[in-house]
Amino acid sequence: MSKSIPARLKPHLPPHKSSATRVISVFAACCCSSSSATYHHDPAVVGYSQEDVALPSRILELFSSWSVKHSKVYVTPKEKVRRYEVFRQNLKHIVETNRRNGSYWLGLNQFADVAHEEFKAGYLGLSTGLAGAGGRPRAPTTAFRYEAAVDLPWEVDWRKKGAVTPVKNQGRCGSCWAFSTVAAVEGINQMVTGRLESLSEQELMDCDGTLDHGCGGGLMDFAYAYIVGNQGIHTDADYPYLMEEGDCKEKQPHSKVVTISGYEDVPENSEVSLLKALAHQPVSVGIAAGSRDFQFYKGGVFEGTCGTQLDHALTAVGYGSSNGHDYIVMKNSWGGGWGEQGYFRIKRGTGRPEGVCDIYRIASYPTKNNGTGWGWGA
Repeated sequence: MSKSIPARLKPHLPPHKSSATRVISVFAACCCSSSSATYHHDPAVVGYSQEDVALPSRILELFSSWSVKHSKVYVTPKEKVRRYEVFRQNLKHIVETNRRNGSYWLGLNQFADVAHEEFKAGYLGLSTGLAGAGGRPRAPTTAFRYEAAVDLPWEVDWRKKGAVTPVKNQGRCGSCWAFSTVAAVEGINQMVTGRLESLSEQELMDCDGTLDHGCGGGLMDFAYAYIVGNQGIHTDADYPYLMEEGDCKEKQPHSKVVTISGYEDVPENSEVSLLKALAHQPVSVGIAAGSRDFQFYKGGVFEGTCGTQLDHALTAVGYGSSNGHDYIVMKNSWGGGWGEQGYFRIKRGTGRPEGVCDIYRIASYPTKNNGTGWGWGA
């Protein structure tokens, strides 16, 4: 019999364990915790050694090797000097954060020479302001269908169930809303049809322009509504990503499209509701990601500094518990070099209605009837 989450929906050790089992469990947790602490200072993980940050000359050498690794090319010496200074300041923040040995760690990734304000302007694109003061763009097509769900699984990972495509990269474009939407649609389509197909973010960028704004930001609910009204979305192979807005292309003869029936919103500020939905399918989620900790997140269960507003969209693809930390795991769209091979674990069970980084404020998912599967361009 599989384990399920108790009524309070927080997976701690089940009761009635023997003393020996409890001792082994505690020992294992301590060992794992000690092991995870080494990640904060492992050069293979965080991208630097303690020797690298001891002297200015070593930091300059580190910058040079990092630039080669990430294929950075600076047009002028002045630009290179400026980027080095940004790199040095970002490295200082990463080192200071990792020395705290918290539940998560930061690392030198592709954004290490990007100033924080520049990062927020170029890579965050959730535009909740489009929804108006109410925070929602329009009434969902149907009500929250998972309200009565009970006996949720102890943990869920839709990656292991074959419902998640490989991590993608939005590049320097505020198109996270499109990637979040597409990942959730890819998931529900696989669950209904048995086929996992990579779908087109670019189609949403080019064609869903009435309410969403391409690289300028958008909302997942608007994107779901577009897919419903358009009677489907093309595959990524037929409509590939360009990292910029283009002209909307009409449906091509014999091109495959994936359809959905509608979409539903998860009740706001409710961890329980998000877990109920996530136990049944991947879910689009908005978070406040405008912090340097999020920019350089490398691993662990995040409970650090967040931004001040909802500004980034990801896709929740599971939940679980590790080393005493309950978490939700989310797929990001910044490539496999960011975070845990492109994924992000965020702490849950904090008691705050909105959750860490406001994760419970705006979440939604597509719906798909068994009769709505593949279609073909007219």
